[in-house]
Amino acid sequence: MAAQNSAATWPEERVLVLTRVFDAPRELVWKAWTQPERLARWFGPRGFTSTVLEADFRPGGEYRFHMRSPEGDDHWQRGTYREIVPPERLVSTFVWTDAEGKATRPETLLTVSLAEHGRKTMLTLHQAVFESVTARDLHGEGWTSSLDRLAEYLARADDSTRCA
Repeated sequence: MAAQNSAATWPEERVLVLTRVFDAPRELVWKAWTQPERLARWFGPRGFTSTVLEADFRPGGEYRFHMRSPEGDDHWQRGTYREIVPPERLVSTFVWTDAEGKATRPETLLTVSLAEHGRKTMLTLHQAVFESVTARDLHGEGWTSSLDRLAEYLARADDSTRCA
């Protein structure tokens, strides 16, 4: 009889789901996720700077981002857009890489859904399946901080930015 791995977890436990309501119209939230110049302003945990290295925004197109922590640590990620339904749904793969783009962690699937919520927007972020609960929790912390930055970015957007 094979020994059972006590560290094993069910896939459901390795799924991240975050929901947030933003005080901004859905079109603006969509643009913040899909336009590289906007994305770079808020993407990544607090204190990080982000650069969009590549963004071929179409199904099958690839993206690549670089983030630098306040301590100067570099983080790269890449993925492939799988589904784009403006302004309501964005699905892509997500994988951490080294500087050359080689995967350093298992790939996950990221789905961002946007729903009108009165004059606000409800965002649901779903990412799965992580290699461990710890990896899921670390991503949850990073995404929560990043979504805080997105809320701040959306609040600062003036009327010309909001409608552009």
